[in-house]
Amino acid sequence: MLRRKFLSSLVLMAAGIAVAKARVIFGGMPWFKDPVVLPEPVVPDGWKFFTANEVAAVEAIADRLIPADELSIGGKDAGCALFIDRQLSGDYGRAATQYRLGDIRPGTPSQGPQFKDTPAERYRAGLESLDDHCKQSFSGKAFNELSPAQQDALLTQLEAGSLQLATVDSKAFFNMVLQNVREGFFADPIYGGNKDMAGWKMLGFPGAQYDFRDVIGRQGEDLKIIPISLISRKS
Repeated sequence: MLRRKFLSSLVLMAAGIAVAKARVIFGGMPWFKDPVVLPEPVVPDGWKFFTANEVAAVEAIADRLIPADELSIGGKDAGCALFIDRQLSGDYGRAATQYRLGDIRPGTPSQGPQFKDTPAERYRAGLESLDDHCKQSFSGKAFNELSPAQQDALLTQLEAGSLQLATVDSKAFFNMVLQNVREGFFADPIYGGNKDMAGWKMLGFPGAQYDFRDVIGRQGEDLKIIPISLISRKS
C-alpha cells in the first residue's frame, strides 16, 4: 500500500507541475493579435521604371509568353508590365535582399543565379540589347513591331541561349522575364497585375478567402467561389 500511495503521489505531483506550467505559459503570457498591414494597391498612374519603348517591348513579350485565348486575357491586358515596373522600381529591382558583394562567380544550376547587377540593371541592359538586335536584323523594327511568328522565334532563341545579346546572358535574361511575367499574371491584383483576377479565375483559385470550413468536405464539386483580392480586404 505504501508503494502504491507513493506512486500515486508522484502522478499527482507531475500533474500539478503540468497545470502550473500551463498556467504560466497560457495564463501569464496573454497573446495579442498583430495588426495586419497590407501594401498600398498599385495605381496605374504612369511608369515608375520603364521608358515608353521598354513598356512596348515588355508588353509584347508578355503577350507572347501568355497569349490571349478562350480561357483568359493575355499578359499585356492582365497588367504584367505594370506589375514588373513597380517591382523594378522597388526593393526587387534594387536587389535589396540579395548579397552582391565580394567575388561573384558563376554557380551551378542548383545554386540559382549569381549576379552582381540588380534586376533593374539587367532589365535595362537586356531590353536595350534586344532592341538593338531587332533593329539591326529587321530593318529598323523594334521587338513590338515584329510579327508574332518573328517574336516567338526570337524568344525561343533567347530561351535556348542561341541568341547572344550584347550586354546580358540571354538565357538568364529570358528566364528572369518569364518568371516575372508569370508572377504578374498570378499575383494578387494589389500589386498591379492579374487584372480582374483573370489568372485566378482561369485556374479556379479562390484568392484571399477567410477560410473554407463551410466547403472543405465538398470534394470534387465546382464550388463556384468568386475570388477575393487583398484590395477587397483593404477597402
